[in-house]
Amino acid sequence: MKRRESIEVNIGHVGVGGSNPIVIQSMTNTDTADIESSVAQVKELADAGSELVRLTVNVDAAAQAIPEIKKRLLDLGCDVPLIGDFHYNGHTLLTKYPECAKTLDKYRINPGNVGFGNAQDRNFKQMLDVAKEFQKPIRIGVNWGSLDQALLVRLMDENTNKPEAEQKSADEIMIDAMVQSAVQSTESAIAYGVAENKIIVSLKISKVTAVVDAYQTYAPLSNLPLHVGLTEAGMGVKGAVSTSAALSILLNQGIGDTIRVSLTPRPGASRTEEVEVAKILLQSMNYRQFSPQVTSCPGCGRTTNTLFQEMTIDMEHFFKEKMPEWKQKGYKGMEQMQIAVMGCIVNGPGESKHANIGISLPGNGENPKAPVFVDGEKVATLEGPQMMTQFKQMVEDYVERKYS
Repeated sequence: MKRRESIEVNIGHVGVGGSNPIVIQSMTNTDTADIESSVAQVKELADAGSELVRLTVNVDAAAQAIPEIKKRLLDLGCDVPLIGDFHYNGHTLLTKYPECAKTLDKYRINPGNVGFGNAQDRNFKQMLDVAKEFQKPIRIGVNWGSLDQALLVRLMDENTNKPEAEQKSADEIMIDAMVQSAVQSTESAIAYGVAENKIIVSLKISKVTAVVDAYQTYAPLSNLPLHVGLTEAGMGVKGAVSTSAALSILLNQGIGDTIRVSLTPRPGASRTEEVEVAKILLQSMNYRQFSPQVTSCPGCGRTTNTLFQEMTIDMEHFFKEKMPEWKQKGYKGMEQMQIAVMGCIVNGPGESKHANIGISLPGNGENPKAPVFVDGEKVATLEGPQMMTQFKQMVEDYVERKYS
């Protein structure tokens, strides 16, 4: 699918939009004023594959902490661009703490949370003035939970005054309000002197169909890069599925230049889960390749043993361990490698032939041997307790032979 044409915006050393690949970003959930824990989580997210990381900047202590957080990250060799998430008092914090404003690589501005009436324009302009002074890009992030109330009320009143047959639903009014807010805010920013190549836009909603409608409506109206995602996806499987349902539609239509999977983490769980989901989503849609892909069957009555499940898990861990080593050696292209671990004769040989390397394990009642295919050709038959070790060695030999 051809991606929607958009302007390139540079956030630190990361390009978003234009001809750049779709960028993964995430956000910390630490207290930003807690420098040690914030540094640790930013690095953890960056190491997991987050190419941009956002931090809450809501109080004086958080703003004061940003320069030290950046310094410590650079000392650790982590140069991931940092984004400041501002609501309500961003104009005050950015003006009061110029080192914070200078250190951050982008400011997230919510037009519904910058003030009311005349103060809204004044506060918005104050943030833009700082962005211009330090040549920082901004994200105009419209959120359905914090829409410009004056705009929403006006649209609702206009809708009520229409004949009943012409009236829109509440969701349709909300989407109209979000799109108009995004359009008006970007036009205001450009009128204030912010360059177009310094603006990214998002329209975040937690309903799958509504967020799809919002981006589909806005996308033809602008060539600014789009940050796409659900604003609150939820926890675990629900969050991953909801996000994938929304983003896969948009990305398949070429809409989206940077994504965030906003998962609610389980208590004590790593924040990196949302980064892993984002990587899998982009890789499954063939937009980007991050690591070799393991194709495995779901299992059925033919595969009541757990061998194929254990081997699939083992191969996933194997690639996580080996990828840093292979990259350090300068190997290139192994991210696109396809591995098949199949559980019986029904689809095993066929799937294995389509992979770079595939193994067809024996199902119930089958000969306890496993044919191995390399680039479509059968090259070996494995059996016995050393099967996994032998297969991994074959994969490693293949990588060294083809990608070194």
